[in-house]
Amino acid sequence: MVFNDVREFISFLEEKGELVRVREEVDPILEITEIADRISKKQGPALLFERVKRSRYPVAINLFGSYQRMAWALGLERFEEIGQQFESLLRTDPDMKFVQKMEALYNLYKLSTSKPKEVKRAPCQEIVRDADFSLFEYPILQCWPGDAGRFITLPLVITKDPETGKQNVGMYRLQVFDGKTTGMHWHTHHDGAVNFRKNAKMGRKTEVAVALGGDPVTIFSATAPLPYGVEELFFAGFLRKRAIEVVKAKTVDLLVPAQAEIILEGYVDPSEERIEGPFGDHTGYYSVADKYPVFHVTCVTQRKEPIYPATIVGKPPMEDCYMGKATERMFLPFIKMQLPEIVDMNLPLEGVFHNCALISIRKSYPMHARKVMNAIWGLGQMMFTKFVIIYDEDVNVQNTSEAAWKAFNNVDPARDIVVSEGPLDVLDHASPRPIYGAKMGIDATKKWPEEGYQRQWPDEIRMSDEIKALVDRRWKSYGLE
Repeated sequence: MVFNDVREFISFLEEKGELVRVREEVDPILEITEIADRISKKQGPALLFERVKRSRYPVAINLFGSYQRMAWALGLERFEEIGQQFESLLRTDPDMKFVQKMEALYNLYKLSTSKPKEVKRAPCQEIVRDADFSLFEYPILQCWPGDAGRFITLPLVITKDPETGKQNVGMYRLQVFDGKTTGMHWHTHHDGAVNFRKNAKMGRKTEVAVALGGDPVTIFSATAPLPYGVEELFFAGFLRKRAIEVVKAKTVDLLVPAQAEIILEGYVDPSEERIEGPFGDHTGYYSVADKYPVFHVTCVTQRKEPIYPATIVGKPPMEDCYMGKATERMFLPFIKMQLPEIVDMNLPLEGVFHNCALISIRKSYPMHARKVMNAIWGLGQMMFTKFVIIYDEDVNVQNTSEAAWKAFNNVDPARDIVVSEGPLDVLDHASPRPIYGAKMGIDATKKWPEEGYQRQWPDEIRMSDEIKALVDRRWKSYGLE
């Protein structure tokens, strides 16, 4: 099922028993976070807070906070279908011929040709406010006690490349400074920051539109690590198998999702920075305060009775973990197309998606694991991965207990650990310098004589199939059930 907007998705979740309406008045300052955190930690339902202090608008949160809801958000019945959908799009078998690879690349090109459909009238522009507004009218959350203030946490930040005219949609938190300005927390590696720097070099302000809400696929697409130049609204249309409806913003030269709840329009001036943060981030730690550009909101358009969508991040597992897992499954086939020896990959929740990758491979030659770990560091946002651990193909890397057992037993620290330096995520607080530092590759595969291993590698303990079948047959007679 494809949803047109966030409210359709909310209605669907309610029908499925996956949404709870909270009718008691709640405070957007800390209280909503504590409620949502407790619910997310036990994989509970989506929440719709109908009465929020100091605002007349309801808050929807934890909409994507389970594997099942994430699948439904993408129009699928089961979470496993996410990877299957892209495996069928891109054939990634090791014997793929050159022509087949070119066909797969053409399928990739089709991802960027699902052109949005422009409309003249849109729900997101039922009300236009170009002067008489304040951001504090909306139920914007302060998530954690150490946060510098209230933050918009689920924004679709829309900018345009001034050279190509292509739009980018990214999800960058916005600290509300006052009724008409926020921080613009785009990291230096983000595409929004690239567009900002291009405009700055031309001596121009960067026009920005921020969409709150829209259909679930578009919200997810803003988080997807797409190659620069592949437009998120096109990608969302491809995923939905139906074009995204867009409308021209009222005061900036940008197209915005027509089915959004609220649109903030304005600009970022390259000559202006302000201290933004701290903020309780998805790492489970506060990201430190630093200088970031300032977003000036000059116009707000909205539905007559908008729903304010939000999320919270913190110690995993939380709602963003399921969005991250969907990204992992969705983009694994793209990685396999470039590295067909990869069998599976797990970005464990505890690694917050840029600190650890567990990867199983079909090992074919000596030092194959090292080739893969170095290749991973050369793939887009995988360059941020601080720990890459490579396993043989028979290891189930989705089972972190099994993966840990294999690594702890198979690794010789002097032989199997590679330390390299390169870019790190801006939120990495462990490195002595921001943005770059050390990364570790660990070869947890079975070692071959060609790799200098001169001993006999031991066999794993396994019961015989005959005895296992015997015990299966007799299990009930043992009286153990």
